[in-house]
Amino acid sequence: MTETIVRIIQDRLSLPFQSVKNTVSLFSDGATIPFIARYRKEVTGSLDEIQISAIKKELQSLEDLIKRKKSILKSIEEQGQLSHDLKKKIENCWSNQHLEDLYLPFKKKVQTKAAIARKNGLEPLAKLIVSQSLNDLLFQSQKFVTKSVKNVDAAFEGARFIIAEWISENSKTRDSARQLFNRTAIIESTLVKSKKEAASKYEQYFDYSESLKRIPSHRLLAIFRGEKEGFLKVKLDVDKENLIHNLERFYIKRHGTDSADQIKLAIQDALKRLIIPSIENETKKSAKLKADKEAIEVFTKNLKELLLSPPLGSKSILALDPGFRTGCKLVVLDTNGNLIHDETIYPHPPQSKIFEAQSSIAFLVDKYNVEAIAIGNGTAGKETYKMVNNIKFDSTVDVFFVNESGASIYSASEIARKEFPHKDITVRGAVSIGRRLMDPLAELVKIDPKSIGVGQYQHDVNQVLLKEGLEETISSCVNTVGIDLNTASAELLKHISGLGLVLGSNIVKFRKENGSFKSRKALLKVPRMGKKAYEQSAGFLRIKNADNPLDNTAVHPEAYSVVEKIARDKKLSLAKLIVDKESQKNIKLQDYCTDKIGLPTLLDITKELEKPGLDPRGKASVVKFSNDINSIDDLYEGMILPGIVNNITKFGAFVDIGIKESGLVHISEITNKFINDVSEVLHLNQEVNVKVINIDAQRKRVGLSIKQAN
Repeated sequence: MTETIVRIIQDRLSLPFQSVKNTVSLFSDGATIPFIARYRKEVTGSLDEIQISAIKKELQSLEDLIKRKKSILKSIEEQGQLSHDLKKKIENCWSNQHLEDLYLPFKKKVQTKAAIARKNGLEPLAKLIVSQSLNDLLFQSQKFVTKSVKNVDAAFEGARFIIAEWISENSKTRDSARQLFNRTAIIESTLVKSKKEAASKYEQYFDYSESLKRIPSHRLLAIFRGEKEGFLKVKLDVDKENLIHNLERFYIKRHGTDSADQIKLAIQDALKRLIIPSIENETKKSAKLKADKEAIEVFTKNLKELLLSPPLGSKSILALDPGFRTGCKLVVLDTNGNLIHDETIYPHPPQSKIFEAQSSIAFLVDKYNVEAIAIGNGTAGKETYKMVNNIKFDSTVDVFFVNESGASIYSASEIARKEFPHKDITVRGAVSIGRRLMDPLAELVKIDPKSIGVGQYQHDVNQVLLKEGLEETISSCVNTVGIDLNTASAELLKHISGLGLVLGSNIVKFRKENGSFKSRKALLKVPRMGKKAYEQSAGFLRIKNADNPLDNTAVHPEAYSVVEKIARDKKLSLAKLIVDKESQKNIKLQDYCTDKIGLPTLLDITKELEKPGLDPRGKASVVKFSNDINSIDDLYEGMILPGIVNNITKFGAFVDIGIKESGLVHISEITNKFINDVSEVLHLNQEVNVKVINIDAQRKRVGLSIKQAN
């Protein structure tokens, strides 16, 4: 069975058989995607994370299918209807839809019209009609008139109900209908007239139709959301006559007979009452799932770029959570992100204590040697940014605008309450803004990703798939960067390959009780840290100033012996080898290959020795917004502004131009060349120049163009 599964996955993904087989084996041994991608390249043929993830999803899908097959076989066997041929068909079936089609005739049903007809003894008549062997059908049908079946017409009607059920449960029939829907279905949406006023945001879909095969995912999800909220009626339309013609060709042997006439009526009934509603519902679900996956892909791409935003690093930071009436919450964080001061200043109306606010900031910058200021980009953000930029500091202090989406979610969370049990939620929010500047990844993992504000219909898509996609993305980012074992929180550690929240919490507790880790080996002393968890996690954990310098690199402990041999051959210590660039040159990697460590791993090791512990995210840079623009009322069509991309969707990109509302750059306004995917040319946090092309002040919408600004 395992080889069959491997063959199916290989065929579906077009990957080498041995690579798939070895990857499946690694998963069965408890290996994670990041570990396999980084440390098992020889085994997988250097498959990347995306390919390995695809194998895992296909493997899970097939394992679920096998469980379903076992359940179906058991059910049919208990009914005493499991023939040898049927059993073989089910065992050899690897399509969910086809499997359910095979099972459909054996599913326990409620009291259907066909069931009532069978109870009234009309199944033999149905068989006579389907056999199409009699010319005297009317005479034969009179035998079925009883107390329950009043006349011949009632007998024929009951027989047709049975035939309609047979037709609808035939896998070939359903597959034919399914193909027609997949090829030609038109999705149509109309307004629920009683909801016209409340449904204004769906106005473009009040009388709308488009090919289901070609409709963009964001449009489809908008229509389905309108249907879910009760504002739209949605249906699929297909060429039913074409389907009727195909079914008549399949089921009718001789036209012009009484049997043929009854079968024609049964086909029409089967389509109208059973097949079309069922396949329409199935097709809508399938289209929705496809759109969900596309939306989730956009969301996870955005999340990945946001999580991998360049950090400022270990700097002392003054952070501001802006506000008007309630003031601006101000906090000062030390280089480790610890809160050392908090207060509230009131530079904006109605208090307008600008001088006092600027004096407080200048004093705190000097007192705590503040190196950077982080300002949340929400309400009053631009006004606060302008106020801070007018302060003359004695030293160089960079001022950063920080995306504060989700900061309020963190500030009210259990994690925040544990960190700052005696502080107001607004103080916690300011701390989150400051820490995001220092290390976006470490701070954002504490927040539900759906609250970060970089998604598209994230509350409408399949929540199980969304959760899986987000968790996989976070894990990928955390393991790509690697984390400091001696400073990481339990929330960050839980995303490291092989750990989870329990082990992450145990590590933090062990660290508090025993002091900083001096080596990766010391991890084995942590309660519940087994050899498998250590193997999966060790390479992604860093220890600065460790006893072994390799503990601060991405080199896995299992490969230390190889690096030590290289150092011995070069007559250098490990510490010297890592800093001596000349010694790293001309290493004959073939000389160090073993049965477990080949050239792919050795190449990774040499790259790591060149730049040990290098953060792949780069460094944060200051984004300058226009000082003359504070709100949507300050905009006019034709003006060109600097901005930063803060969300990407299938239909365009949203750009922060320094006001509360982000402007939309439609996909057609990004570049002069045709593109299918916005992410082909734009990425999150990218600095761009934009031209204002339309303003809807009433609805707080701004239309922008990148191609017209250049």
